[in-house]
Amino acid sequence: MKACLIYNAAAGSAADDVFDRVHAILAPRFELNVLRASPDQDPAACAREALDAGAELLIAAGGDGTVSSVAGVLAGSKVPLGILPCGTSNSLAAALGIPGDPIAACDTLLADHRRVIDTALVDHRCMVLHASVGLHADTVADTSTEDKHRWGVLAYVATAVRKLSTLAPFEVELETDEQIVRCRAVAVTVANMAPLRTVLAQGPSALVGDDGMLDVTVVAATTLNAAVATGIHLFLTAARGEPATRDEVGYFPCRRLRILADPAQHLLIDGEAAGTTPVAIECRPASLVVLAPPSAEPTKVGPEIKLPTSPEAKVEIEASEA
Repeated sequence: MKACLIYNAAAGSAADDVFDRVHAILAPRFELNVLRASPDQDPAACAREALDAGAELLIAAGGDGTVSSVAGVLAGSKVPLGILPCGTSNSLAAALGIPGDPIAACDTLLADHRRVIDTALVDHRCMVLHASVGLHADTVADTSTEDKHRWGVLAYVATAVRKLSTLAPFEVELETDEQIVRCRAVAVTVANMAPLRTVLAQGPSALVGDDGMLDVTVVAATTLNAAVATGIHLFLTAARGEPATRDEVGYFPCRRLRILADPAQHLLIDGEAAGTTPVAIECRPASLVVLAPPSAEPTKVGPEIKLPTSPEAKVEIEASEA
């Protein structure tokens, strides 16, 4: 099989010798070509070049941004995506059950187990994991590359603590095919899939990456204490496979969503800054083939729709004209 390894050396701290070992593991199995992403040729351009050269498998070695860029080129095709996690967060690998170590992740590639998952279009850009506005987006956007390389995921934690001390709710309008929800919030996350540590996406009891739906989680905590308690609650309920029940949390499924915010909010797509609101998001069911371990998708429990009920959220609902 002709395979291409697309390597983003800027994504994390993985050393060149790791990729020498990766190449030694994969070369006996694949007719392997290697393309290095650079400022002159981003991962998506590398992916297009590899497909033009006849690659039958693209392996993205980098962080979530690299993987998402390559996935965007492959979405809608039958060519599978392999993942070697080499970034700071590696959330997609975690969500798919792929080992976080790139050497161990080679076993997943060699096993050749294929799963078909959903993706989404976010204003014509591919999303595999989630899009967010508010606290999560601001935290990632304000964490420096230097700090990420030095401290890893802890760099995000430090930034989040600083952000919590100046928590600023915003007005948001969420329009689906069925309804328009208006409220005050500090974070909105639209998830296809996400690992447990992405707590602000964990409103429903489970995030299912192949159900043809997106899951929206709204967090309307307006004080430092409420925000911390809500984050802990989201983590614990998700770990137990239960939906969130706190008054400050709302969630609902949809196929399409439009987000408007006042003031405009930074937008994050799969861990990468992507401008500001407004934004339109649409699910693309069964659009991406990935190499990942077999997984029994969890069954959702609890109510399908729950909106924030805290007085500070000031929730209003009306039927959509879409």
